Amino acid sequence: MKEKKEKINRIELNLELYKKIYLIRKTEEKIQEHYNEDEMKTPMHMSMGEEAIAVGVCHFLKAEDQIFGTYRSHAIYLAKTGDTDNFFAEMYGKDTSLQKGKSGSMHLCAPELGFMGSSAIVGSIIPVAVGVAYVNKLKGNNKTVAVFFGDGATDEGVFWESLNVACLMKLPILFVCEDNGLAVHTPISKRHGYTSITDVVSKFNCNVLEENTTDAEVIYELTRKSIKLIKTTQMPCFMELKYYRYLEHVGINEDFNAGYRSKDEFEEWYKKDPVNIERKKLLELGCNEAEIQKIEEELKVQIGRSIKLAQDASFSDRSELYKEIYS
Repeated sequence: MKEKKEKINRIELNLELYKKIYLIRKTEEKIQEHYNEDEMKTPMHMSMGEEAIAVGVCHFLKAEDQIFGTYRSHAIYLAKTGDTDNFFAEMYGKDTSLQKGKSGSMHLCAPELGFMGSSAIVGSIIPVAVGVAYVNKLKGNNKTVAVFFGDGATDEGVFWESLNVACLMKLPILFVCEDNGLAVHTPISKRHGYTSITDVVSKFNCNVLEENTTDAEVIYELTRKSIKLIKTTQMPCFMELKYYRYLEHVGINEDFNAGYRSKDEFEEWYKKDPVNIERKKLLELGCNEAEIQKIEEELKVQIGRSIKLAQDASFSDRSELYKEIYS
């Protein structure tokens, strides 16, 4: 009886993980399909390949927990909010977006849904997240902050300053390093005078976890462990999670002819594609093909409806440019 219940719970968990992973992948595929129409006036930093990290972490967090992200924010935004209406309204720069078309892809935010914001400047969101974690500690509200950043951000001094303060003040924050081994086009071997980021971070008063997986369920369980450590040790946690960026640094295309990485490398990583892994797992757990296809079709309808709403919406009035500014 216990084993049966555990299996049911695991199926339910993986169904929810798959819904989020599939939503993210199909949303970005639709961006690829429509981007050359030149109606989305924003640079795109796509998330294909990293979906398992965003979904695994965000699915474990509570609704009231807060996340911050970089300019490569699509996956974490959708994993946290599930909201494609606002997402596409902002991609198209329309008045129906929460940001009224002023943020574009790189500065998404939805504070009421726990997505506090993202920033185009490498590393700049990390101290902001630390500040919010400090507020949460002062208030004693039991909220956890998770801040997502690429391995390139660990080359910035502000990362180390923020990590130091978070450890010194024992703040409830989860640092999520989405490590694809590249800062734009530059590999770690040409940037780091050390071998392992986790070895260095472990010298701080900080819990450190790392995983080389594209399985959202594994990352979900790792996040469970990290949040427990934050609460029991009263110390921050740093997670290093590996992934492979499928597309160019900025844009909707592949870039395997650019000279800094090979198509063979991509093909090896694609054998561990997070969408395919999760779908295959559902079938192995006993879900039938028709059930999975029904989920997929419902999500495609949701995405299509959101795109249509965004395309039909109006642009903001020029007066919107003068709102919410400080000088």
